[in-house]
Amino acid sequence: MNNILIIEDEEKVSEVLKAYLEKDGYRVYCVPSGIKGLELFKTIDFKLIILDLMLPDISGEEICKKIREESQVYIFMLTAKGELNQKIEGLNIGADEYLVKPFSPRELTARVNALFRRLSSGNEESTSLCFNDGNLSIDYEKRSVKIKGEEVSFTPNEFDILYSLAINKGKVLTREQLIDKIGGEDFDGYDRTIDVHIKNIRKKIEEDTKKPRYIITVMKVGYKFGGEN
Repeated sequence: MNNILIIEDEEKVSEVLKAYLEKDGYRVYCVPSGIKGLELFKTIDFKLIILDLMLPDISGEEICKKIREESQVYIFMLTAKGELNQKIEGLNIGADEYLVKPFSPRELTARVNALFRRLSSGNEESTSLCFNDGNLSIDYEKRSVKIKGEEVSFTPNEFDILYSLAINKGKVLTREQLIDKIGGEDFDGYDRTIDVHIKNIRKKIEEDTKKPRYIITVMKVGYKFGGEN
């Protein structure tokens, strides 16, 4: 059973989302505050957290940071904040997706279904990859990334983007292709989402982000992986 945690203080919103998600077979837990959300998160193995940013006790941003300190669980942020820079801030602190209220429960359910389809798909994702004499290693089964033997914390979407580029080494992937790989055809992403994730990935794996050797920008097209086997 795929467990989903909804941290949302608007009871009507929680009830509607819970009903839609349970109809599709998920086990859904709802809490109205950040403190209760963090407490429940430590007791149950959740695959996805749906997190409102405007909570009565702790901000959603702070909750996201705390969760990211110990887990790579997927996080969908819900908020009335719709400015692009606010979306970017959410991605920078570890969110995987960002939905602006009001939104359709069907839209959120479609994104959740796309996520779990991706998680359950076999594909070729049982590969361990190693580049530049072991400087960078990527293990799909463990979903881990190491730089010089030291594990680096990645959000789920950051990992999926890096792995997609690495497994297609030398091939240029457009932003649209990367959006499809991290969210599927139901994901209504936008180009800047990918750019923000790429920026964060580079900070984690590149010693010199101005002269990247792993993720290369192909102007007006997309990105490709430049690591050497």
